[in-house]
Amino acid sequence: MTDGITLAALLDHPDWAEVELLAGPRRADPAIRGVLAVPDVLADPTGLAGQLLAVVLTAPRADWHLDALLHRADAGGAAAVLLPGTAPLQPASRELAERIGLPVLGAPDPLAAMLAATRLIHEPDRVVADLVTRTAATCADAGQGTDALVADLGRLWRRPVWLLDAAGQVVAGPDRAGPLPGNGDGPGDGTGGGLLERPLGARALGARLAAAVPPGVPGEVAAITAALGVAAESVGQRLAEQRLTVERDARLRMALLAEIAQSGGELSSGARRRAIDAGWQIEGWHVGIRIDVPGAVDPVAIRPEVLRAVATAHLRAVVVEQGSGWGAWSTFDHAPSPAQLQRHASAARRAQWLLRSSLPTSMGVGRAHHGVPGLIRTLSEAGDAARLATGRSTSGHYVHVDRMGLGQMLLAWTRTDTFLPAARSLLEPLHGQPGELLLTLTAFLDAESSLTETAAVLGVHRNTVAARISRVRELLAVDLADPDERLALHLACRSVVFHQ
Repeated sequence: MTDGITLAALLDHPDWAEVELLAGPRRADPAIRGVLAVPDVLADPTGLAGQLLAVVLTAPRADWHLDALLHRADAGGAAAVLLPGTAPLQPASRELAERIGLPVLGAPDPLAAMLAATRLIHEPDRVVADLVTRTAATCADAGQGTDALVADLGRLWRRPVWLLDAAGQVVAGPDRAGPLPGNGDGPGDGTGGGLLERPLGARALGARLAAAVPPGVPGEVAAITAALGVAAESVGQRLAEQRLTVERDARLRMALLAEIAQSGGELSSGARRRAIDAGWQIEGWHVGIRIDVPGAVDPVAIRPEVLRAVATAHLRAVVVEQGSGWGAWSTFDHAPSPAQLQRHASAARRAQWLLRSSLPTSMGVGRAHHGVPGLIRTLSEAGDAARLATGRSTSGHYVHVDRMGLGQMLLAWTRTDTFLPAARSLLEPLHGQPGELLLTLTAFLDAESSLTETAAVLGVHRNTVAARISRVRELLAVDLADPDERLALHLACRSVVFHQ
């Protein structure tokens, strides 16, 4: 037997979800140490000290005997009174309960509420054994996927359950803004709650399973603690199996792409068959994409994030782990039109914005080429562009090869001694002005005059970019809608920024 459970803790317990407080305070002390059942309000029970007095059959709200029962319960030291039904009390009965400080509760099924309280107070070992047994069965019967198992555990335990990574970030479970309710291994005295956590083992790389448990119900805390141990082992095993599957699939993808790259355009029938099995379209017109990340990032582990960004940007592309990043490509059945290439480039840039919000990526996009030799060539171009993109913060670390040919030649001219003084003179009104106007104008022109793209690259609000560009127009007295003036400004910005 325990020392009891506070009324507040019982009211917060899922087994008492339908119990309502009709009158009186949520008395925190004394704790409820037992349950005493009577059939109706005519009963005259004894031994009420610290007990929950449960009326299980009838308790008419207009019957004066109810007030008499409340008086007897208070005189006997009862912790609270539980009535059948959740109908409100008469004003006189409610005022009485408030005056004497006796909590009066109502439940649609008082017998079930009484039995739940009895089990939690007097049979904590049974509560633990029952939850552990059901947890083991849930882990054994759960479908594929860790997210599904975490959701099943939350429904079984009737508590929020989360899968946390080594940094404490939620990777599965209810979406939550801000910190979780607590951390650690739970209460030292066995009565508190907060956030109970269990590590998933060395193979899970610091991941933990966590469940929120409110304080005050020792049997519940003990049950969740024991069930967490069972569930953590199952989740850890599932994560390890998923990791092995992911790594195996990644090796197959990387090996196939390496074979294509080394084939010189002449693929064996076996390679073609594996490409078909993988869902890769290797004929047609391809546009390559390369996404680079620092060496500390694991491309295999982060691939789902890349796939989400690609899908969100509506970019149809195959994504393959490749060195310190990913190789990707989009395939067109026929030679893509300029409009199709423009839409593809915009989608690729949007995917890069999405990735840059959480990963230090650099993206390069190749030109459209045909067939297997074209796939090899466009991926090579994309790789070169990605390496250039690493140092181009004003473009959002994004470079498209299609826009590099003439632009690179013009840019080389802008670095001559004759052009630079003119460029500095043109942009002189921007110097010393608040708001990083030169950097904003450069990013704006790199983004093809898109306020939204510029805001994403600079990490500021769209309205801030609009205000800065409006100031640039005033200071330079230029028409940014004029292609010639826009080109001159773009070249001048590039020249001055390069020599800063």
